[in-house]
Amino acid sequence: MDLVRHLECFVAVAEESHFGRAAARLGMAQPPLSQRIQRLERHLGVRLFDRTSRQVTITEAGTLLLAEAREVLARSEALLATARRIRDGETGLLRAALPPDVSGETVAALLTAFADSAAGPELELHELSTAQQLERFAAHELDVGLIHHPCDVSGLELGPVLRRELGVLLPGDAPAAGLDEVPLASLTGYDLILFPRAAAPAVYDDLLTTCARNGYTPPAVRHAQGASFVRGLVLSARAVALSPRDAHRPAEREASPAAGPGVVWRPLTGAPLALRHSVAWPGGRGGAAVGAFAEAATRALRGTAGATPDLPARPLHLRPASEYWL
Repeated sequence: MDLVRHLECFVAVAEESHFGRAAARLGMAQPPLSQRIQRLERHLGVRLFDRTSRQVTITEAGTLLLAEAREVLARSEALLATARRIRDGETGLLRAALPPDVSGETVAALLTAFADSAAGPELELHELSTAQQLERFAAHELDVGLIHHPCDVSGLELGPVLRRELGVLLPGDAPAAGLDEVPLASLTGYDLILFPRAAAPAVYDDLLTTCARNGYTPPAVRHAQGASFVRGLVLSARAVALSPRDAHRPAEREASPAAGPGVVWRPLTGAPLALRHSVAWPGGRGGAAVGAFAEAATRALRGTAGATPDLPARPLHLRPASEYWL
């Protein structure tokens, strides 16, 4: 039995005190309305109305139940309204995520652009790896995020794929630090600092494979994510790290002799390595707020991180090009 619809009939008859007027109000014939009231009475086990040939009078039981019936109907309408807002991406709260390698400038630019978009909902922004974002998408705990490719994008819709070229952080006194561009092979003998593999396994493996193909197989791989920790390892552990230019801008300038060798950032010869990003969200769950976040993230990455459009080397189930924010 459709309880909500039967309660609508009950409330209409109670307010109209007349089956004919109630039926007209509900847009239905009188006999089906009478049958619904009878079914509701049987279901509840009480008589709701006293009926005569001239009038309908609500019973004491009906009077006691009327307020609760109205409350159920109000809650039902509120639930449906919330479902519509969720469907349209207008829940009042947009749960979003960015990976740890995004710079502070990019985060600030994204937040400013999203606020200026007047998208409506409050933004709840988290710092999550790609693997963590995929887990939260699967658990329906995340509305939109910026992920690294390659990864499993089954069930997700994607914005444009953007490329951020990777350079190398290395000790200022390393021989390669004096070069304008560093061949990967010149890093031989240095350990490599990478993010933990669990954060983005396919990206991690791709980076190591590309390094090996270009003549660099590190003696060991060390794991770190925080910028200060990475710089500390580079300075003290005969190690180098792969990093986008925007994530370590201060390291582009060599430290002064008085301050020691410091850490420097250099581009890689031929730009063989890059991080590839796109905004992702669950299929069919896009809306105005998700679109505003995707546009803000794309513009922020291009404006502050020098990200450029990338043609994927493998299918990524992308949205039509007409929907990209380029």
